[in-house]
Amino acid sequence: MLAEPNFPARPDEFVGRRAQIAVFSQALQQGLSTGRTSSFAILGEWGIGKSSLLLKFATVCSEPAFAMLPVFISASKDIHDYLRLAESLLDKFADALLAVPQMQARLRAELRNWRFKRVNLGGIGLERESPRLFLSSGSSLLRHTLKEAWDHFLRPARFNGAFFFLDDLQNITSINKADLALTIRDQFQSFGIDGMNYSVCFSARPDYFAETKGLAEPAARFYTKLYLEPFTSEETHEYARSVFHFSPDAVAMIAAWLHEKTFGHPYFLAFVCKHLSATASHIQPQKLERFWPDIFDQLGREKFRSDVAHLSGKELELIHQFASLGAGELATHHFTGKFQTEYFARLAEKGLLIRTGRERYKLYHPLFREFLRQTK
Repeated sequence: MLAEPNFPARPDEFVGRRAQIAVFSQALQQGLSTGRTSSFAILGEWGIGKSSLLLKFATVCSEPAFAMLPVFISASKDIHDYLRLAESLLDKFADALLAVPQMQARLRAELRNWRFKRVNLGGIGLERESPRLFLSSGSSLLRHTLKEAWDHFLRPARFNGAFFFLDDLQNITSINKADLALTIRDQFQSFGIDGMNYSVCFSARPDYFAETKGLAEPAARFYTKLYLEPFTSEETHEYARSVFHFSPDAVAMIAAWLHEKTFGHPYFLAFVCKHLSATASHIQPQKLERFWPDIFDQLGREKFRSDVAHLSGKELELIHQFASLGAGELATHHFTGKFQTEYFARLAEKGLLIRTGRERYKLYHPLFREFLRQTK
């Protein structure tokens, strides 16, 4: 396997996260019995492997044992309302169905025609001359169109249902997070009530449900939430074994060194492995430390400098103070009122600080702290 830090892991090269995959597979198995499958939320910080797990789940649900159609979409800031999201989901849904090898030629021809008429493609939109099809909301559009697709395409193609995978849902910023989660919950819960096995799995930052309260609370309960943490030492060892084809003892030494340096963070793990692989013929597991200065310097140029490039002077001052005060979490009162709370919130929104509790934060990774200390 080639380490590619800037891309999600290929599903056939995926390592780790066995507990999460087991929970997902169990939900799929239960869905075969009940006719409706649980929906999921994969939550975690930047670079922790959310997109990779989402793609792995998509591969699992398409296995013959489950026969669920995976539909994958990356959420983006140009999705301004739920109607646009519904149109995007239907567009990808039609693409996924058309890519099914076992789709009969007759059904494929009907699907192409249905896709043209029902899915928004570059402004074509719905057949609005028909009052019956004049659907003003995304919920109505999805309900009508996916009911039609269930009867005419999904079941004839011998699928047990469809799973919609939405990556980085927090990118949709024009809709309140709690409102969006609740709308999606209402939509997919109604599908299950109506006997259609449509489910959704989205990835987002771990605080996605932080604003959820009151009437929106059912949304938080609806999803099976999987919070991703850095790799364990065992998962780091599994990753190292897939990248380096050395003796078991040599791989064990490399894995221990990698875990010490990266703390099991998947992005940094892949980054370091990529640069180690470039000099694999010269690697001596007991002398890895000599490679570290060059790797860390490259990490600073490719990642950390871009992290701080667009910070204001005040934000940069605050982030450097964080680095100088210690490696753990800090309360805002440590900064003696010099920085307003909005600065902490901005840095958390940019992913540089992680909120660990009420008025408590920490830097997103120890390697970032070391970079800040060295570039003070």
